Amino acid sequence: MSLISYLITMFAVLFWIFRLVIAVTTSLNIDIGFTPADLTAEIVMLFVALFCIVLIFKRQLLGAILYIVSYGWYFGKDILDAIIQIQNGTQLNTMQILNVFIAFIAIILALATLVDITINKTKKGMSDKNNKKTDWFYKNEQFDREFDERADRNNYKF
Repeated sequence: MSLISYLITMFAVLFWIFRLVIAVTTSLNIDIGFTPADLTAEIVMLFVALFCIVLIFKRQLLGAILYIVSYGWYFGKDILDAIIQIQNGTQLNTMQILNVFIAFIAIILALATLVDITINKTKKGMSDKNNKKTDWFYKNEQFDREFDERADRNNYKF
């Protein structure tokens, strides 16, 4: 995986931890400025996102598709509600603005994950490509060492 793939995946993990903290603080009635729309749906989304993140670590396209669909379904409602309120002339309060900001981050993160996995489907990076400078030696049996049957194969350490 490339560096950008690692960064996107680590950001997805950090975002999951952030959403976990929000769910725990909401269930303990601690106000940190962010609130989930529905605590039960938030807990379900945490498990779905955890499953998707495992698939994303394995570079499975299904995980990225599930990730963007679930985040689009859950966080898209916040964005649509905010757009409808703005069109009706209602001003958003600070908590709603923060929730819309987090929803945008979630959608952009899911989209970046999907784009990354569709472009970089392989798990392997540059180290697994053929290196023409050394292939002549390592992929050539002519240079393999042949041992004599009488040779001592013990590796003595002094």
